[in-house]
Amino acid sequence: MLKKFILALAACAIFSPAVAQKGIDNPVTQAVLRVYEQQLKADPNDYNSWFRRANEYYRHDEYIRAMADVNEALRCTPATERDLRFQEYMLRAGIYNQTAHHLEALADLNSAVMLDADNYHAIYQRANTEFELGMYTEAKTDYQRLQRLNSRSLEALLGLARVAVKENNLGSANEYLEQAVGLDVNNPEIYTRRASVKKMMGNHNGAVEDLIVALSIDSKNQKALESLVDYGNTNYVATINGLTNAIRQAPNVGMYRYIRGVIAQAHYNYLSAIDDYQYIIDNRLYNYSGLNASIAECQFYLGRFDEALKEINYVLGTPGATNNAGYFILKSKILRALGNNSEAVDAAAMALAVAPNSAEALAQMGLSYLSDGRAKEAMNLCNEATLTDSENPYYYMLRAWIQNDYMGNSQNAASLYTQALDIDVFHLENINSLRGFALLFTDQTPQAEAWLNNILTTVTDNDGHIHYLAACYYAQAGNPDRAIDCAETALKAGYANLYDWMNNNDARINVAPIRDELRFLQLINRYTGLFNR
Repeated sequence: MLKKFILALAACAIFSPAVAQKGIDNPVTQAVLRVYEQQLKADPNDYNSWFRRANEYYRHDEYIRAMADVNEALRCTPATERDLRFQEYMLRAGIYNQTAHHLEALADLNSAVMLDADNYHAIYQRANTEFELGMYTEAKTDYQRLQRLNSRSLEALLGLARVAVKENNLGSANEYLEQAVGLDVNNPEIYTRRASVKKMMGNHNGAVEDLIVALSIDSKNQKALESLVDYGNTNYVATINGLTNAIRQAPNVGMYRYIRGVIAQAHYNYLSAIDDYQYIIDNRLYNYSGLNASIAECQFYLGRFDEALKEINYVLGTPGATNNAGYFILKSKILRALGNNSEAVDAAAMALAVAPNSAEALAQMGLSYLSDGRAKEAMNLCNEATLTDSENPYYYMLRAWIQNDYMGNSQNAASLYTQALDIDVFHLENINSLRGFALLFTDQTPQAEAWLNNILTTVTDNDGHIHYLAACYYAQAGNPDRAIDCAETALKAGYANLYDWMNNNDARINVAPIRDELRFLQLINRYTGLFNR
């Protein structure tokens, strides 16, 4: 969910889009690699070509290939080529660190330092590696060595601050951090990096403040932006409080309101998000149709379908909006919720015209057909969605539901649930793997219960989403009391998605079985403040 909102932030006029690194399959890179291949065929001991190709692979995150080539380079490079061997050890150490083989990286960094005892970069990397290995005394010595090489070393001060935190010497840590900022008070990178140390210290408010300072200096700082949005996922209250303080001091800086709205929306606090987006529009802080689209999405999840449709229709009437598949997907969802299934199909078709390979658009069209009683067409489209996004367990769950409930084929459904269980992209403790549902629907209830209990007891639920899915699980498992208890926990945490609570009937991942329970209806009524003012 948050990744989507980070991209939304980047798309806004106040942020510059990130430049994507070209992949290893681009023509220029392939041409370079062919030259190296020819050179190595002519001379298998050409250590310069081995090393340069290893660097090329490393630059494109091809660590296995890079490792094979740098090993060949080290094998062939004469001992007299000290500078090149230094670079080779540094490259291999980088590969080891990127692949979490820190002990091996440390050995290569030691070899590099032996070749160039005063190389700042080598000592810095060794200090960081020692820190990762918990060798805090050794790391401290190397960070101090950096200071001797450069009395104004930011890396040394931040490294010493991190070590001081591990030594539980927070006073020294704060002193090092203040010295770091003193090196260049107008450098946003310093505040971003100081925030990471403050997070280690448990000073979440201070960390958020530093990220906001970084953005106030450079509103296009993607690292600070992504860190702040990520912070909202781990410490929502501190993030919102920090942004609220910034807004209080600068009420018409639209960037702060937009970030706060995006984070609130990502964590199901739709009323607050609408307030921030509407303030930006009303005060003309930014002219960006995506604000209205965000309002439409919030209204949809609050169950205000007519208002949401009016808003998204306005958006689609603005210049360039019809090139955004997401707007049409949202319109399709709204129309389906209103029972306008044929129009929902048309809107999904418009999304596919813009983005033919969109799994979300394919699934949305399938759901629209399904609501119109056309299960076969729905199944075909959801099959295509799975082919497009084969690592997303939801599409397998969707297809299994259609097979079981609409096409009367329980065997095919069981096979699809099994395929969902085979997806290993998610860690087992990730609620979004939907693993417990697939286990439940294949009569593996003890394993399903163990999976869910592990998540509920070990993973912090910051916004109620985990307990909402737990309520769905227990509702589908025929345990209404436990489902309603989980629903109450989700609502207490602020899960304000009224569409999910009252309308979502898809894929057997919903609370539909308890919607007629008086206790559930009373619960929703008690938390009506989440959905209405």
